[in-house]
Amino acid sequence: MKRLFILALAFFLPCLAQAKLNVVATLPVFASLAEEVGGERVEVTSLARGNQDPHFLDAKPTFVVALSRADLLIEGGLDLEVGWLPAILTQSRNGKIQNGAPGNVNAAQGLKILEVPGTRLDRSMGDVHPLGNPHTWLDPRNAKLIAANIYQHLVKIDPEGKAYYEGRLKDFLGRLDRKIGEWESAAAGFRGKNVLSYHRSFSYFADWTGLNVVDNVESKPGIAPSPKHVEGLLKLIPAEHVKAILGESYYPKKVPIFLSEKTQIPYLVLPTDTDELGVKAYFELIDHLVHEIQAKLQ
Repeated sequence: MKRLFILALAFFLPCLAQAKLNVVATLPVFASLAEEVGGERVEVTSLARGNQDPHFLDAKPTFVVALSRADLLIEGGLDLEVGWLPAILTQSRNGKIQNGAPGNVNAAQGLKILEVPGTRLDRSMGDVHPLGNPHTWLDPRNAKLIAANIYQHLVKIDPEGKAYYEGRLKDFLGRLDRKIGEWESAAAGFRGKNVLSYHRSFSYFADWTGLNVVDNVESKPGIAPSPKHVEGLLKLIPAEHVKAILGESYYPKKVPIFLSEKTQIPYLVLPTDTDELGVKAYFELIDHLVHEIQAKLQ
């Protein structure tokens, strides 16, 4: 009888070990936040890599497979992934993670959204997001709300884990509050300093730290800079005392390097996601941004 019990236990233990919730995030930064809240009760994967433009990702068949097996999907919302996510979400045929389902987390839910267009949009305006700027997570105050959104949906699909998730969330928020204080002290000198950004990726970071993004290297959102626009930036940089150019690794570097060399201001290639430039987790991401910019502005 004892031997039968041991055999049965050996059979069921692997099943118990695999009982984690399958969480799929569109971006690594959301995966990082899901791991903070979900801990040992979740298995988290990201569809995109940190060095990929989240607006224009190639939808792979493996993405459909991943979504078909997911218990929870975390997406940025605000049409960040509108070019590739809706089709594969439909193809997954997974009712648990469709829009409005308990297993679908819209990370932007409840956030204060920046740059919501006040006029009717058309294609001549470039790749403007009609619901506002979707790069919300670069303000750590928003990360607190995104983590809370993840918590609320984890509890819906796994009510037995509520106390565990609540404890994880409380611990994360406490650590984040302490780090926000440190980051704000380090970034005290950012306020009022003028910078350029390649794309409108740093708006929330700038809103939080007080940096002033006076213009973008792109002529319009999603549109490469024209010669006329570059000429205008060459005049703008000294006129507005621009201190630095900020850009991501996946955007073209030729024009920012040209502007940097001509005007003698630094060009910073920065991560805006985890799993990029050596950044592995959310705290490392904000640490990197604050200290890299601080070093160049000084």
